[in-house]
Amino acid sequence: MSKFQLITKGLVKDNPTFVLLLGMCPTLATTTSAVNGLSMGLATLFVLVLSNMAISAIAPVVPDKVHIPVYIVVIATFVTILQLLMQAYTPDIYVTLGLFIPLIVVNCIVLGRAEAFACKNSVVDSALDGLGVGIGFTVSLTVIGLVREILGSGSAFGWKFLSGDGMLAFVMAPGAFLVLGYLMVLFNKFIAKK
Repeated sequence: MSKFQLITKGLVKDNPTFVLLLGMCPTLATTTSAVNGLSMGLATLFVLVLSNMAISAIAPVVPDKVHIPVYIVVIATFVTILQLLMQAYTPDIYVTLGLFIPLIVVNCIVLGRAEAFACKNSVVDSALDGLGVGIGFTVSLTVIGLVREILGSGSAFGWKFLSGDGMLAFVMAPGAFLVLGYLMVLFNKFIAKK
């Protein structure tokens, strides 16, 4: 598989949100706006790339009996670094995303890529895989957040372009499920044509 295919596979064929249905908790909870979706996606991307690289580098020396706990410690280290950076440089986003930042440690996307790909491949290939899956997750969350924000409050990335209130249901949990369902159908219909 080429380096380019490693990246595009995470965007389309192995898209964590629309194809594999992974990471649904942050997907549904943090996508009340496009900025929140983008922020959560970028946070996950950061952890994915760095943890994939680290796990790929240490996997040959980690005994099979303890590889999952070791991977979780590696992922938790990068999440802690991310938390400290966000608290220092983007405190508003950190407060908005709240509990979902530390929950990246147990996000099935991150741990799944560590177990399925990073521990069996080179550092460069693992970084590219993390980049592709992370970009796929980021784009998915941003699109879901954008659609919910437009329908729910008549704005996009915080810029209000419709007067009055939107449909409140789209900012709440039922709207997340509706938007996710319709976007999954559109995404899968689009990739089925290729």
